[in-house]
Order: sequence, then structure tokens, then C-alpha cells
Amino acid sequence: MLSLAILVPLIGAFVLALWTSASTRAARATAIGVSAVPFALLVAVWVGFDASPEAPLFQHLEEVPWIPALGVAWRMGVDGIALVVATMSALLFVAAAAWPIELGERAREYYAWILFLAGVSLGVFLTLDLLIFYVFFDLSLVGMYFLIGRWGHGDSQAAALKFFLYTLAGSLAILLAILGLVLAGDGPLTFDMRELIARQPLAGMDLRGGLVLLGFVFGFGIKTPLFPVHTWLPPAHVQAPGPASTILAGVLLKMGTFGLLRIPMAMMHETFARYALWIGIVALVSILWGALVALGQTSIKRRIAYTSVNHMGYTVLGIAAAGSLVAGHEAARALALTGAVVEMVAHGLITGSLFLMAGSFWQRTQSYEMADYGGLAGVAPKLTAAFILAAFASLGLPGLAGFVAEFQIFAGTFAVHPWLAGLALLGILVTAALFLTMVRALFFGDRKLPEGRSFPDLSRSETIVMAALLALVVAIGVYPAWLLEPIMASARILVGGAG
Repeated sequence: MLSLAILVPLIGAFVLALWTSASTRAARATAIGVSAVPFALLVAVWVGFDASPEAPLFQHLEEVPWIPALGVAWRMGVDGIALVVATMSALLFVAAAAWPIELGERAREYYAWILFLAGVSLGVFLTLDLLIFYVFFDLSLVGMYFLIGRWGHGDSQAAALKFFLYTLAGSLAILLAILGLVLAGDGPLTFDMRELIARQPLAGMDLRGGLVLLGFVFGFGIKTPLFPVHTWLPPAHVQAPGPASTILAGVLLKMGTFGLLRIPMAMMHETFARYALWIGIVALVSILWGALVALGQTSIKRRIAYTSVNHMGYTVLGIAAAGSLVAGHEAARALALTGAVVEMVAHGLITGSLFLMAGSFWQRTQSYEMADYGGLAGVAPKLTAAFILAAFASLGLPGLAGFVAEFQIFAGTFAVHPWLAGLALLGILVTAALFLTMVRALFFGDRKLPEGRSFPDLSRSETIVMAALLALVVAIGVYPAWLLEPIMASARILVGGAG
């Protein structure tokens, strides 16, 4: 089923690319139907996932030899972490395909790229082969480059180019680090992630291990993004169409944090632990910088974009705390790792929803400037309710998904590095201020739209998509056990192995 989750959208993209007579409606319906298949398959895998303490780390394994001389194979499998991130990503692709957007005559190509990106993105989360991981990781850049460059607005070509060059530089650093990791071992050459986790090939190699870790942190740090290699993100988000921004924030950014915990944290325990505090400090700077810069933005999309730097900093902080070898704190480190993964899921759903709604502002007025709006609560009550719910979830209000994630991150980090957790809490205060001021500017006060100009509320399609995403945000906040169970099963094993 994991292979089908990757191959079905890729085949769908190929069919749409050749179906030159497809209308916009047919292309959209095809994209929705095809993107729903991986989501359904992953839900089925979730139902069959064994989260008991006796269960193996990786399950639903599939393997077909590809380049035997190099130890490369089509290896698929999931642990609880990959499963929940991949399932959330599959849902966001369904939402992106279903979200109505004006495309003109190029709808077929747009939806083909959506499906292509769905296939390669899921490949990143589901593969257990490092070389296949890198191939899918690189291909995801291509899909997003075209979505921004061809269907964006403003200076979209420049934004797409900056995105591609930054993230390509990061992926090349990751490739060098992968080679350094794979070639360090004494055993047979292999790119099997399971084997590399067991071998720990760079254990005891201080300088070489540090350089390989630097390559991974730099490459995945660009993708996440972390300060100071985050500058490609705001223009990419601002110029991209709303659904593409949702995929970028909800799926592609997660490749950075997922890569950090899947490769260097799992395969380089000793080296990661040695530098975990420094990684945590970089995460702290990203948290505070992202929140403060977001507070100063007057554009809806730029403000939301910088909150991604802030929130992904929380995720990296949890990963850094989990990878720190502090004796007697295994439970706290597992809690921090669980919180980091929940933050990935929560951020994808919450910020994905916010970017879809930001796109609806552009569709109606061709403006992202908060100063151009005001008093919309009276004319767009459904949009107002959805936006306020997503904003409160993003600032960590109890009862919503963001609180579940951030509480676990801070509780786990406090046990390991209390001063890091204490300073990072300041980011929540600034985040609350930036979202509350944005809600006030957009929906309350005097209406600033030109006289006689309408602002339609969410359409039926938009309401269905938003209701589905935000219902999960509430479900995680109210009853998170169904999400935490598979994550904690894997977190305990990973942290136990690191200890």
C-alpha cells in the first residue's frame, strides 16, 4: 500500500499531462480523486499499525532491489512518526486540489504538478532507502518551482528561482553528508536506513562526524527553514498561489525536520548529542526571530510565513532536546520528540488552513495588505470564524492542536535544558500578539473596502475543506490520544536507542 500511495499520484500526474482535452472541471475532479487515494491507503495503514511496546520500529515493509552493487533498493516502510506526517501530508494535498482557484487555460498542468508533488513528497516520508530519499527530496523542488513560477503572482519567477537555488544548495549539502555517512562504515555498502540506524557508522569519529552532521543540519535547516537560512521563504509564500503555499508550509517544510530526526538523530546518536545544545540554540533564535519579524509585517501572507519560521523552531527545539544524552531524562526526551512530531502535524493543518484563507483574500481583492481590510466579520462570518479558530490554534490556545504540541515540547525541553525552554516561551507571547492584532485588523473595526465592493464569504467548496482541516485541529486538541499513540511508540524506541 505504501508503494501505491506514491505511484498512484505520479501516474495521475502523467495522465493529466497527456490529457490535453481535459477541461478545468475534469482536471480538478481528477486531481481530487487521485489525491484521495494515497490518503485512504495511509489511513488503512494507520488502522493496521501496531503501536505496542513489542512491535518493531518499522512496519508495512516493502523491498525490491534496484542497484544491488550499491546496496540501493526500493525500500518502503513506516514507523509511527513517518505514518502520521505522511497521512497529514496526503490530506493537505487533497485540500489543495479541492480548493477553488482561478487558473485560466492552464488548469490541467497545474493539477498535474499538484499530483506529481504529492507522489514525490510522500516518497520522502515513506522510503527507508537513503538514496531514494534524496531522489524524492530533490524532485519535490521541481514541482514547487513550477507551481510558484507559473501560477504565482507579482515577481513569482524571482521567488521561484530563489526558492530553488536555496533549497538545491541545501540538498547538495545533504547529498555530501549522505555519502560521508554511508561510506564511513566497515560493513557492506548499503543505503538501508534500518541498517544504518543499527550500525551507527560514525560513532567515535569526532571531526568527521561533526562535518557530516553540519552538512545535514545546514541542508535540512534551509528546508525547515531555520535562521539565518530562511530568507527564501517569505517571497516564495507571498508570490505563490494559496494552495501551493499550503503545500509548501504544510508538507515541504516538514521534510527538513523529518530529515533531521530520521537521519542524523537516528543514525548519528553520539555526534548529534554532542552538538544538540547548539542545534537547540539555533532553534531558539529562529523561534524569537520568526515571531518578532512576523509582528512587524503588514502583509497577511508575510506575517503567516514568518510564523512558520517561529513554529518550525519549536519543532527543532524538541528534536534537539530529544537528541541530548542527558542521563535520567529518557522519558522527558521522548516527550520532547513526541511534541516535535505533533507540532509538525499541527503546523501543517493550522498554517495550511491559514494560507488557504490568505489565498481567498487575494482571490477576492488582489491584496494581502491588512490595511486594505477591516470589519469583515459582518460580511464574511464563516471566514471570520475559521480564521480566528486557526489563529488561536497557532498561538497555542488550550483545547486546540497547537497547545498539545507546544506543551510537550516545553515540558520535555525544560527537563533537559530549562533555560532554553524558558527563553523560548517568550515566542508564544509574541505569537499571541501578532495573531490577535491581525485578527483585529482584518475582521473588526471600520470596514475599509471601497464603497460598493463586495467581499464574498467562503464558498461551499472552501467551507468543506476548511471544516475538515479545522475539525482535526480541534480533535487533536480535545482528544490527542489517537495521534499520540503511534508517535510515542516510535519516540520511545528512538530515544531509547539514542540513550
